Amino acid sequence: MTHPAPHTIALTPELIRGALDLERTAHGLLPHRLPARARAQCADPQLALAESQPAGVRLAFRTRATTIELDTLATKRVYVGAPSRPDGVYDLLVDGRPAGSGVVDGGNTLSIDLRTGSVEHRPGPVGTVRFAGLPDTVKDVEIWLPHNETTELVALRADAPVEPAPDRGRKVWLHHGSSISHGSDAASPTTTWPARAAALGGVELINLGLSGSALLDPFTARALRDTPADLISVKLGINVVNADLMRLRAFGPAVHGFLDTVREGHPDAPLLVVSPILCPIHEDTPGPSAPDFSALSRGRLRFRATGDPADTAAGKLTLGVIRAELARIVRERAADDPGLHYLDGRELYGAADSRELPLPDDLHPDAAAHRLIGERFASLAFTAGGPFADRAG
Repeated sequence: MTHPAPHTIALTPELIRGALDLERTAHGLLPHRLPARARAQCADPQLALAESQPAGVRLAFRTRATTIELDTLATKRVYVGAPSRPDGVYDLLVDGRPAGSGVVDGGNTLSIDLRTGSVEHRPGPVGTVRFAGLPDTVKDVEIWLPHNETTELVALRADAPVEPAPDRGRKVWLHHGSSISHGSDAASPTTTWPARAAALGGVELINLGLSGSALLDPFTARALRDTPADLISVKLGINVVNADLMRLRAFGPAVHGFLDTVREGHPDAPLLVVSPILCPIHEDTPGPSAPDFSALSRGRLRFRATGDPADTAAGKLTLGVIRAELARIVRERAADDPGLHYLDGRELYGAADSRELPLPDDLHPDAAAHRLIGERFASLAFTAGGPFADRAG
């Protein structure tokens, strides 16, 4: 069958999965992972950047097309003095299987100076990712957007008609966490640990991993509450230490309030609380975290813990303290909430893993560790005996 040249396809919400909001911009559609009401309640630029980076967001449609083109306007980060970051990756899945990947040239640039905190925005051009040579059959196609680049959708083209992907009856897994859940240093959007776990578990992912912003914010809890889902997990702790945000006295009630809000919208769904993975610099040392400028001067981006371990006696938080508190809270709440479960993050990445796959910047897992964490989460959560086993499918 001969296909015509690609023609423009209307970018409608029915073609986009994993976003909680779509903002109409001068260029097209900007996917958001927090709703507008939540965004209006916090002016933190870190949060604004994180929630606009489309981790887990993908175009999903059914088509016979052999050539597909997507125009986007990316916003790419550059850290002054640090090595250049690779361009964000677009992953193509055909009938659920990897079928290619690509990058988009051009785009806006955010130049961030970690020493001064200054940020410079430089506008750039729209670019295109193209996938050709696809099988000449009717198929389900997904294009996963870069998990670490703000991405405005400008135009979609295909050489055959496109319709929204059908509902395959898969359960929806809603997950919230920090930059590690967001994707940090994963190789591509389908290889972040939540995406890997979702593929293995056979579920539809909504990823509310928010880099630097898993801070028990009430507006995030309300976003979780109001998002339809069958399975829910929240991975809490590392950002509270990173930001030195609160003391033990505030942390426990904040966790209770967060879970209370989620339960208002999902009273019966399995709800899994996951504590932090192993992070040696913060196991026994409070935050805040800070860039290691001596390493930056050598062209490496690393982080260090700046707190005093002695201050834990006054309520400052470490990962060890947080794990103990989360375990206690879940144990006590589970007496009246049998759908509530706890997972120690060190079962996903622990001491032995730290020796074999050390955190490159002392804070974030690399691509291999993301795959490992995703496979372990799927094994612990989705298989027989796991908290999501009876509800996944």
